[in-house]
Amino acid sequence: MGLIIALNKGRILEEALPMLAKCNIALSEDHKVSRKLVFGTEEGGHKIIVVRGTDVPTYVENGVADIGITGKDTILESDSLDGFYELLDLQIGACRLSVAGIAGVAEPDYGLRVATKFVKATKAFYEERGKEVSVLKLSGALEIAPVLGLSDVIVDIVESGETLKANGLEEKEKLCDISSRVIVNRASMKTKYSEIRNLIDGLKEVLESSL
Repeated sequence: MGLIIALNKGRILEEALPMLAKCNIALSEDHKVSRKLVFGTEEGGHKIIVVRGTDVPTYVENGVADIGITGKDTILESDSLDGFYELLDLQIGACRLSVAGIAGVAEPDYGLRVATKFVKATKAFYEERGKEVSVLKLSGALEIAPVLGLSDVIVDIVESGETLKANGLEEKEKLCDISSRVIVNRASMKTKYSEIRNLIDGLKEVLESSL
C-alpha cells in the first residue's frame, strides 16, 4: 500500500517534490499545468495531496494523509500536536520567527501589546519569560501595526529583514528557527512503518548529499 503525502502549496511544494522524486516518489503528471489537488505517482501507488499549509497537520492527524510536509511555524500553531510525530527537518524555506519593533525604541516594561499571526507561539514565548502581554491577532500587514500605534511590537517570520527596515522596524529577539518539517500520523507509523522509514532514510540521504 502506498503512502499519502500532504504538501503545502507554494514554495514547500516546489522544493519538496524534487526531494521526493529522488526517493522514487515522482508525480505521474506535471502539477504546474493541472488544476488537480490529488496526484498519483509514477510508481509505488503513492498519492500526493496539495493543501493549504495550515491544513496539513489536520489531514495528518486525522489519518487522511500518512505524512505531511509543512513549516515549523504551522506546526507550532496547530491544535493537532498529539496526532502526529515530527521526524525530520528538510531545511526548506529556512527563516526565523522573531519579535520586531520600531527601530531604537525599547519595549515597555508593562502592558506590552504584540500583533501577530502566530498567537500560540507568541503566548508561549512570553509565558516562559513570565511576562504578561496583550496579543492582537492580525492576518497580514503586521509591519504597520507598531508604526500606526496598534501594537508595541510584532511577532512574525523574518528572512532577510529588509521588509522590517523598509517600515522602520528592527528585529529585537528570535523566538525560534523555522523550516519545513516532515510529520507522520501516529497510526500510520505503526501500520506503514517500513514504507515511512524507507522514505525518511531516503530524505536524509538527499539532505546529506546536498551538503
